[in-house]
Amino acid sequence: MRALHVITGLGVGGAEQQLRLLVRHLPVRCDVVTLTNPGAVAEGLRADGVRVLHLGMRSNRDLAAVPRLARLIRRGSYDLVHTHLYRACVYGRIAARLAGTPVVSTEHSLGHAEIEGRPLTRGTQELYLRTERLGAATVAVSETVAGRLRAWGVPAARIHTVPNGVDMAAFRFDAGGRRATRARLGIPEDAFVAGGVGRLVPGKRFDVALRAVAALPDAWLVLAGDGPEAGPLRALAARLGVTARVRFLGECGTGATAPGVPAVLGAMDTFVSASREESFGLAAVEALASGLPVVHAACPAIEDLAARVPGAIRIGSGSASGDPTDELTAALRRLRAGGTRRLPPPPALDHYDIRLSSRRLMDVYAHATAPVTPTERAHP
Repeated sequence: MRALHVITGLGVGGAEQQLRLLVRHLPVRCDVVTLTNPGAVAEGLRADGVRVLHLGMRSNRDLAAVPRLARLIRRGSYDLVHTHLYRACVYGRIAARLAGTPVVSTEHSLGHAEIEGRPLTRGTQELYLRTERLGAATVAVSETVAGRLRAWGVPAARIHTVPNGVDMAAFRFDAGGRRATRARLGIPEDAFVAGGVGRLVPGKRFDVALRAVAALPDAWLVLAGDGPEAGPLRALAARLGVTARVRFLGECGTGATAPGVPAVLGAMDTFVSASREESFGLAAVEALASGLPVVHAACPAIEDLAARVPGAIRIGSGSASGDPTDELTAALRRLRAGGTRRLPPPPALDHYDIRLSSRRLMDVYAHATAPVTPTERAHP
């Protein structure tokens, strides 16, 4: 089988990194097309030996991208097209239909009131639903997202839940690596360090982590990621008087200036995810795989598991104001008082092993490429 993955952009982000990891484990020959921004993840894919093409889409209304993409699909004689992220799903489904190729779309970032960090509008939802019908299947990265798709009106039979996957071995804790990373970042070996990983955007609420650490003398904060909130967060750290105890690392693992995410997690004592909304919460799963306690607000990856997850601490549910700063501060204070220790990765995380996710996705591919029966042709 030959598959073409179509994604909106290939800068550093959860969906983009998940695509790279997935391509490594799928028993399928894969090429990748990015509509815009062939960034750091494009470089990583090429280093893995994957063919990456840039469609050069100029704007959200660059309708000429549709025939260009359709021609590319036809020339490649692909058996399947797999789209990722909103713009790629809309344009990619249309192009795949024009090319006569079955298409599967993964919904990575659908919140209750936002999609990919932007407010949901009636027009956005309507366009999504009209093009969703052109695909063979829609993949939800969590049961939470599957429920949101059903509430939108996507038929349950078209939705397949395939959770994001993690290479658990890559996040195994290494004490020597912890010491080396702390020395590299200028953090004392005995300091209590909280941290977060993700795009620096308002919905992630990294300001909550900053305020909580500011209330705890001698606690440190490490933030790995970049985005439009980088400047405001640095300014907030200065106003709170904690600049010396905060490390803004920018994008991790994409160059020589910052350590990779596994090393950054290894340097922490607890992981914080104060996001207002999440579709999955991949970074929290990676932190649990690293043996960290995880203090989280919305996190479907943890909440959807049938088994209780030792080390996971829920905040925000009892706050009338919706601001979990006080709860986070109290949780960090308790963790610091209890002493730092590594936890064994919870067995429930096996549910998110990347190899299992790739097998589940292959089942969806088989469904999408199966011959259409006369009955199905008559009653689509």
